[in-house]
Amino acid sequence: MKIMEVKRNSPARNNFRSVNSIILKFPMFREGLKEVKGVFEQCDADSNGTIDHKELRKCFQILNLPLEEEEIDDLFGYCDMDGTDGIQLNEFIIILCLAYLLLDPSTSSHSKLELGSPQLKSTFDAIIEAFMFFDKNGDGKLNKKDMVNAMNNESQFERSPTHITRTRFKEMDWDRNGQVSFREFLFALIKWVGFGSEDENPVISCSRK
Repeated sequence: MKIMEVKRNSPARNNFRSVNSIILKFPMFREGLKEVKGVFEQCDADSNGTIDHKELRKCFQILNLPLEEEEIDDLFGYCDMDGTDGIQLNEFIIILCLAYLLLDPSTSSHSKLELGSPQLKSTFDAIIEAFMFFDKNGDGKLNKKDMVNAMNNESQFERSPTHITRTRFKEMDWDRNGQVSFREFLFALIKWVGFGSEDENPVISCSRK
């Protein structure tokens, strides 16, 4: 799993030391994701609010993302989380972030930097680091224990009530299997930062007042 490779290859990269330090990055996440929205609108050729298989392949060509058609189709199926056979904006964000993980500049003539601007690259890097902050054992999956430890053990001043921790985990566990993949984490994070909503305030609360 690519997220595990990132963890092994960059064990000292994580800049997050608490949940609140992640929340402080929410404005940066929103700004970076606005760029993804612009790419989405460009690739949505018929302007129907979703991207189909043909539009996604063309989009990857425009972005110079060197992925095989089979890889693109796999990403489409994996990220079509509501099963509508069409990729919506939040699902498109997940696709681009996973494509960013798939691109390995050491084995490709293309660099990760070609995915977008430095701001978008920084946004995806920070999102990956946020996931790794919760994924303490580096197995690429989050469970409830990971969530509790991350919220309560990093600082004695940032301990979260149990019901908040459970609510946050439930919001992430999309398929209700007791584990949270990177895809599910990113889907929840998009909602938490308030991207695409009129309410620009973070909807996640972690610290006891």
